[in-house]
Amino acid sequence: MMRKQTNTLLSALAFAFASATVSVPTMLVASDAVAQEQKASEKKTRRVPTLRGKVYEQLARAQTAADEAGNVEEAIAILKEVEDKADSMNAYEKAMMYNFFGFIYYNNEDYTKALESFAKVVEQQPIPEKFEMTTLFSLAQLNLMQGNYDDTIAYLERWESLNTGPVPVKNKVIKAQAYYQNKQYDEAAMWISEAVADHEAEGMIPDEGWLILQRAIFYELKQPQKVKDVLIKMVKLFDEPKYWIQLAGMYGELGEERKQLAIMETAYQRGFVNTSADVFNMAQLYYYHRVPYKGAKLMEQAMNDGVLEKNLRNLKFLGQSWSLAKEQDKAIPVMMQAAELSEDGELDAQLAQILLNEERFDDAIAAADRAVEKGELRNPGLVYLIKGMALYNKKQYALALNQLAEAEKHQKSRAMAQQWKQFVQGEKRQADAIAEELGAS
Repeated sequence: MMRKQTNTLLSALAFAFASATVSVPTMLVASDAVAQEQKASEKKTRRVPTLRGKVYEQLARAQTAADEAGNVEEAIAILKEVEDKADSMNAYEKAMMYNFFGFIYYNNEDYTKALESFAKVVEQQPIPEKFEMTTLFSLAQLNLMQGNYDDTIAYLERWESLNTGPVPVKNKVIKAQAYYQNKQYDEAAMWISEAVADHEAEGMIPDEGWLILQRAIFYELKQPQKVKDVLIKMVKLFDEPKYWIQLAGMYGELGEERKQLAIMETAYQRGFVNTSADVFNMAQLYYYHRVPYKGAKLMEQAMNDGVLEKNLRNLKFLGQSWSLAKEQDKAIPVMMQAAELSEDGELDAQLAQILLNEERFDDAIAAADRAVEKGELRNPGLVYLIKGMALYNKKQYALALNQLAEAEKHQKSRAMAQQWKQFVQGEKRQADAIAEELGAS
């Protein structure tokens, strides 16, 4: 009769980390006969009074008002009339009344009163043991929803004190959730690990949410090896792109960079590397493992596809990757784009070095000038040294010596500047001598 309310509660008790089967108390006992049958089945453990017909009729009226007429206020008013006669009611009748209150308040989204009502159910004694256990379990779930984690654990432990068999997996999962939210990570790890192990021992696949919770707990405990093991399981069971990427990240955190790259390459081949962050991370892995050409090709394609922005960071790293791959014809235009976006002169200085090596002396001089103009250089003497070497190659010896003299003023470039200064002076003397000789003749 209360299918609508029961379904609503079942839906509301679905949690983020676990999808344990929810068991909720039946709102209405169909008849005295059912009550008697339940009582008879439990008479070995406790004697339970009967739900009398008059009380049942009033509860049924409240149910009709709430379920069929949708009149919550009327339903609550009827139940309050019943509550006014509580002194004449036995424990089971009071428990059923508060059970009705709880469901009506819950379906009206008044969760505080719902919890208060369900708590009163289990305060009544004696009541059927199964009824008590079902209500205790619902109280644990509802308190978890409301963030009352200590109460969640307390109600589960009370449930377990009545339980004669092993602790069910769903109890362990909820306990793990409560301990996790309470930041009691060691206890949380114990319960979720037991739940997963119990489920696997029965030949069943653990719920994905359970493994997400287990991974989160191990992460909080700073146990990356266990996080990695959980992620390996998640990759095998669920094959989700995010788990492949997370597994690669954990291999990196553990210092197993080769495995990290292997997982990322597999993920890329599967089409799982498609965000800007993942593409950039993979390009960095290629760079680290001295395969910059692959990283540069990856970034170039991502930029062409619009996955990666052509911003300073990305252009700079792409240029550096092409340069390391000895693809200077591709590195130079990219570095030029990056340098235009940069406010300091560092990239212009790097570009000047590349252009010098490529014997593009005029471009090297222009890049060096831009670097000096922008400033904020880590090694300003190097820029003057590059410019001096470029001018020497253009046989402009006097200008070259001026730049080398500037380079000599900086400690990091002083020794090399002095060597080049001596060499250029010798070349200048020789050139002057030849020019003088030719002029005399």
